Amino acid sequence: MAIENLFDQASSVMTVVSFVTFIGIVWWAYFHHKETDFTQAAQAPFMDDELRDEESDHG
Repeated sequence: MAIENLFDQASSVMTVVSFVTFIGIVWWAYFHHKETDFTQAAQAPFMDDELRDEESDHG
């Protein structure tokens, strides 16, 4: 009986820990980063192509 009670409490603790982790990720995603970070990241694939084109023109 005592082991079942322990598992029930551990399950409750893990639920709370998981919820707090989820809230932390949501906060980080929406409030921690600036919009410019996302804009620069969105342009990164195109910047790579431009660099390759410049290198092939010079080489």
